[in-house]
Amino acid sequence: MKKPLVVLTGPTAVGKTKASIALAKAIGGEIISADSMQVYKYMDIGSAKIRPEEMEGIPHYLVDELMPSEEFNVVRFQKMARQAAECIYEKGRIPIVVGGTGFYIQALLYDIDFTETEAGTDIRNRLAGYAQRYGADKLHERLAEVDEASAAKIHPNNVKRVIRALEYYEQTGKRISEHNERERMKESPYSAVYFVLTDDRETLYDRINRRVDKMMEDGLVGEVRRLRQMGYTKELVSMQGLGYKEILDYLDGSCTLEEAVYTIKRDTRHFAKRQITWFKRERDVIWIDKGAYGHDEEKILHAMIKHLEGVLCLENYSGGTSS
Repeated sequence: MKKPLVVLTGPTAVGKTKASIALAKAIGGEIISADSMQVYKYMDIGSAKIRPEEMEGIPHYLVDELMPSEEFNVVRFQKMARQAAECIYEKGRIPIVVGGTGFYIQALLYDIDFTETEAGTDIRNRLAGYAQRYGADKLHERLAEVDEASAAKIHPNNVKRVIRALEYYEQTGKRISEHNERERMKESPYSAVYFVLTDDRETLYDRINRRVDKMMEDGLVGEVRRLRQMGYTKELVSMQGLGYKEILDYLDGSCTLEEAVYTIKRDTRHFAKRQITWFKRERDVIWIDKGAYGHDEEKILHAMIKHLEGVLCLENYSGGTSS
């Protein structure tokens, strides 16, 4: 029998963290973070990292596990998430994958094979150097020339993914968009239920704006300043995260603080829009529209449990359906 796996995702600031804690407590679950930033130590405010007291005793994996100097990519996520899932299964509990990085979730859910692109360090470094010299837009133009489908899906600012797509093409002579499409059609090795939490755009954008204001109140500038003093510079993958690169620009004198905050809000709203577009392309997704439940957290939780009971044998796992 396939092992159970629950995915709870959605756009940034939609409320995944709170919903995931309630779900984990209800079904005997433990949480694997599918977030590209919360894995890093010292990067708490800008990543909207869950605080220990917010976990309510639910174990979390892939949170605070790497130093900001370490590279975190889809291959590493897949490996770490698999290990975390096995640890959770050994306890007789259910892994709940929570976060907004759709490509990471897809890689775990469908066991996407990345072996062909694991050893391309020289190519990767050369392409990264090209991006630094000529800019992200020029690198993206190179991708559009060889893989139009990938270029349409990957934002020019997502240099890491643009490099990965070009690297794959140079190594294999094939388009990564075609490879990913084939991999997406694979049957999942898990008995999985894939929830996407969503809300109307106006409410979501308001939550994003208020979240950024709260980050500033909580000391995002000080957090980024400390990271810079520790030697973490904007060349690192970690420091290219939303909220970090903009505050670094402010600290470097490239913009005012007001301009940095405006950019963070704008780019986070754009990011949320791209996330929703990604999830709409995924198959076998269960959309949970918060507005349809009157934003009532109990109703949303019971709706998710009802879906799960139709697929998973919850009574076989620690915690059952205590809700």
